[in-house]
Amino acid sequence: MAENHRNTTCRVMVGGIAVGGGAPVVVQSMTNTNTEDVAATAAQILELAAAGSELVRITVNTPRAAAAVPEIVQRVRDGGSSAPVIGDFHYNGHKLLTQHPACAAALDKYRINPGNVGKGTARDEQFSTICAVARDLNKPVRIGVNIGSLNEELVADKMAENTDRALRKTSAQVMNECMVISALQSTDLALECGLRQDQIVISCKTSRPADLIDLYRDLAAKTRQPLHLGLTEAGMGVKGITWSAAAMGVLLAEGIGDTVRVSLTPMPGGDRCEEVCASQELLQSLGLRQFSPSITACPGCGRTSGDMFQQLALDTQAFVRKRMPEWAGTRPGVEQLHIAVMGCIVNGPGESRSANIGISLPGNGESPHCPVYADGQKVASLSGTLAEISTQFLAMLEQYVKVHYPTAE
Repeated sequence: MAENHRNTTCRVMVGGIAVGGGAPVVVQSMTNTNTEDVAATAAQILELAAAGSELVRITVNTPRAAAAVPEIVQRVRDGGSSAPVIGDFHYNGHKLLTQHPACAAALDKYRINPGNVGKGTARDEQFSTICAVARDLNKPVRIGVNIGSLNEELVADKMAENTDRALRKTSAQVMNECMVISALQSTDLALECGLRQDQIVISCKTSRPADLIDLYRDLAAKTRQPLHLGLTEAGMGVKGITWSAAAMGVLLAEGIGDTVRVSLTPMPGGDRCEEVCASQELLQSLGLRQFSPSITACPGCGRTSGDMFQQLALDTQAFVRKRMPEWAGTRPGVEQLHIAVMGCIVNGPGESRSANIGISLPGNGESPHCPVYADGQKVASLSGTLAEISTQFLAMLEQYVKVHYPTAE
């Protein structure tokens, strides 16, 4: 494991976003639209960027998709977003980038998978072709190794070596070793092709958290390139978020990782932006970034009455999300705000006092009053219907922001 690896990597510029070299960890996401559909893809990029994705990757898999890229990027820029757009290439990237120079020029970065860029002698040649395009256009690349698409020849050789030399490594250990070898060898080849170190980001992705931790500790000890973190397929909902946090939280806390993506499987028709929110919450939970005010909310127990505190927590969260676009541009520092919405007397007053502003709702058998605290001092006691309490508390929250986070001059 490399101590403070994040601060010792070289810095790669992707559009106007710095990756590595001690820069803040960057949130990345990927569209799931058909890239040939210009309108849908541009719209989703804008949605992801508005949600906070600082880098957005799109699939570029067919000639029609490659031909669509310049218009997609133009629509994104016309839509007011400067978020860098990254092209994800597999199998035919060498052809698409050379046959569609406008696509190559429009993209801010290329992702190359060395496991499926070609076979045999063609592998290095086709990989080198992509690197040459990036070199000539001064574009950064991510060398992205995946457990599901490793170089089959490398795996076969290492498995045979493990057996022949009686090394007694598990298959998982051999696969992890192959991923690191592939990433490092591909980086060397990219440098030989004329790319600079400050043009290369590396990733080695698997779907198992424990393996990801081992992989990146090994990788961080062997390279100074910035590292992109993420499980290949995190899964759906709670499982996907939990597994991603279990793996990436450990690595980020150790100073490993310069960009992150929580690769959630969305529900049918679900919101793709959920993976952006998950990445932001992960970084904010570790104190690495602050994106918006944090809301501490009571989980509920036998003491809490009905769902009043739950609804007020939802109202507060919705209010903050609605106001944050304006606050972010006019109220510097507001992302540091800490709000508490609590449900009974056991922890409610204490948590509310420790927040910048907080409210403690009554539990079973408690007086039907809701004390509100600001910076440790009781400033009000609210009562009435949920709607009335919500209206009053959110008005107090708005006033707190106005007073404590003055408009930027």
